[in-house]
Amino acid sequence: MHPSPTDGTELSRLLAASADGDHSAFARLYDLTNARVYGLALRVLNDRSHAEEVVQESYLHFWQQAHRYSSARGSVVNWMLTIAHRRSVDRIRSEELYRRRGSEYTSANTAVPSTPLVEVVEQHEETLTLRRCLGRLTNLQRDSIELSYFDGMTYPEVAAYTATPLPTIKSRIRDGLRSLRHCVKTEEV
Repeated sequence: MHPSPTDGTELSRLLAASADGDHSAFARLYDLTNARVYGLALRVLNDRSHAEEVVQESYLHFWQQAHRYSSARGSVVNWMLTIAHRRSVDRIRSEELYRRRGSEYTSANTAVPSTPLVEVVEQHEETLTLRRCLGRLTNLQRDSIELSYFDGMTYPEVAAYTATPLPTIKSRIRDGLRSLRHCVKTEEV
């Protein structure tokens, strides 16, 4: 009768023999544990090829470090799964770093398309029109709109900042925007 894959005594014996260089003991250890190690790596990585690579790296580590295993720290299976889990997490981190560096490199080395001169002139004209139209508003309307749209304040924040009731701020901004819209349309014609 063969020992079950969870028989800690058998796994400990196989790992100890592996530490002494016994290739057949290591092959048996692999046969008894690879499904669990692979399953863990696959669950963490969610990618078959990465999981296979992590399993290969883990078993190389098990072979090279078998002499460091101590039963005082837990079972052989737990030792193996802990190492495989750490390697899986390291793989995720290195993949994320690789993607981030690639993205940073791409954005740093991508030529910024130049803005055609026509667009620059149009943007300048729109800015001048907006400034002229803002100048036609009352000071209260202009200040409220600038605080809200250019300084990023919410209507309640503008009301608190200017010590003005919220309904009054809403009316000023609404009326000011209506005047701006009308002014911009008539200036463009």
